[in-house]
Amino acid sequence: MNKNLISLFFLILLLFILNYSFLDSLLIDFLEDGEKIFIDRVIDGDIVVSNGTSIRLLGINAPERGETYSAEAKKFLEDMVLNKTVGIKIIGKDRYYRELAYLFIGSRNVNLELVKKGLSNFYFPSGKDAYYDEFVLAWDECLGLRVNLCERSKDTCGSCVELSEWDVKAQRVTLRNDCGVMCNLDGWGIKDEGRKNFVFEDFILEDKKSVEIIVGDGRDSANKLFWAGEKYVWTKGGDSIFVRDENGGLVIFNNY
Repeated sequence: MNKNLISLFFLILLLFILNYSFLDSLLIDFLEDGEKIFIDRVIDGDIVVSNGTSIRLLGINAPERGETYSAEAKKFLEDMVLNKTVGIKIIGKDRYYRELAYLFIGSRNVNLELVKKGLSNFYFPSGKDAYYDEFVLAWDECLGLRVNLCERSKDTCGSCVELSEWDVKAQRVTLRNDCGVMCNLDGWGIKDEGRKNFVFEDFILEDKKSVEIIVGDGRDSANKLFWAGEKYVWTKGGDSIFVRDENGGLVIFNNY
């Protein structure tokens, strides 16, 4: 009888331990799910508002208001999160005192979805974090599909103007024309992952010729242009270069 009581006691104790472990695991999973917030406003493709607090979506840079695909990016984000409760992972604050965060619907990373759809490029100005590789893969997937911001240029020179040099240390870019014809680059732009943008004005790049674009003040010449008003464009920790035609079609993309 005593042996049976002892066995019963240990069985009950074991069940309690197992049950506690299960409950503890559930508690940990719940805490790791993070905070939930209600999105009551979408400003644009990478900024939302919850209860009066502005939130800047991390890992992405959507087109500014009025730029190509800005309206589509905002609409896509509205469809995903507006008037919904979503998960949030807050990383910090930016210089405008906005929360910097990743948003989630279930297991889906909302920020990442915008990159997959070509409605934002990936953007990590403070350095690569744990999500960086996923965002690069999403952009590669977008390039393969050639949708929205990933759509290739249809310009005659869009497939033959090449990036012959990109010197991040010297903040210098060299484009070469191997098209067999003169290329009118008026309205073409060079951009980093963020907001810095250089636009060609009334510029013809002759066949088999190159042009240097140098960040900083200087004196333009036939084969050398200066990206005035900027001390630097590309960051040391990692960045990208986008060259687009006058219609926004992607001519060149590279990153490090």
